[in-house]
Amino acid sequence: MTTHRAARTAPTLAVFKLASCDGCQLTLLDCEDELLGLAGQVEIAHFLEASSAVRPGPYDVALVEGSVTTPADAERVRRIRAASRHLITIGACATAGGIQALRNFADVEEFQRAVYARPDYLDTLATSTPVSAHVDVDFELRGCPVDRGQLLEVLTAHLAGRKPDIPRHSVCFACKRRGTVCVTVAHGTPCLGPVTHAGCGAICPAYGRGCYGCFGPSGSANLSALLPLLRRDGLDARAVDRLLHTFNAPAFDDLDDLDDEEGRP
Repeated sequence: MTTHRAARTAPTLAVFKLASCDGCQLTLLDCEDELLGLAGQVEIAHFLEASSAVRPGPYDVALVEGSVTTPADAERVRRIRAASRHLITIGACATAGGIQALRNFADVEEFQRAVYARPDYLDTLATSTPVSAHVDVDFELRGCPVDRGQLLEVLTAHLAGRKPDIPRHSVCFACKRRGTVCVTVAHGTPCLGPVTHAGCGAICPAYGRGCYGCFGPSGSANLSALLPLLRRDGLDARAVDRLLHTFNAPAFDDLDDLDDEEGRP
């Protein structure tokens, strides 16, 4: 007797890039052995960083790196959303607008006139925004770039139909776990660790440097409580503003409205 078994269709994975530096896609490629194992379990249908072979959707899981900075980006991300069962944004650009979101606090037309000989050729938006500002997102993975372990956890969790196990605690918790002496308490070093999402392994404090907030705000971020410490450690209002306005500028800006009394220019 011959038993016929239905062919198992592998889930499809697609990786897309908007306005970004490609760092988060490179993190996926850097997974090396783990990526080979993953490739054996899924069909990588679209990943131009790794292969020119492209298969049209629908996709079971889509990873999107980069922020929305042009009308074409906004339209493209809507098409990606429509073609994807699960849409996961990866990195500071896709989850918060990225460092290019510094344009949100300036005059974009002035930048265009200063940089480009023919700014009329450009088709850009006045702001750089996260993907979630345009479409529904199933999961946001933070970092600049993302952590490879967290990326693999999110991917395997969605493919297995379970909730990803990604911590929401701050970098301070990670410092305690690895036995790193608090740079703020011990040395008076300005640090965003208390308000920053864990995931990097608390690398900067381990080398005596304050956290720069690469992973964006933690789930329990209390910026108003941190501001007096930053001022105590020698940062004036302008320096605090510059510290916050880097990789995840809009996300930190949304934590608290820093009024003139706090020194916001």
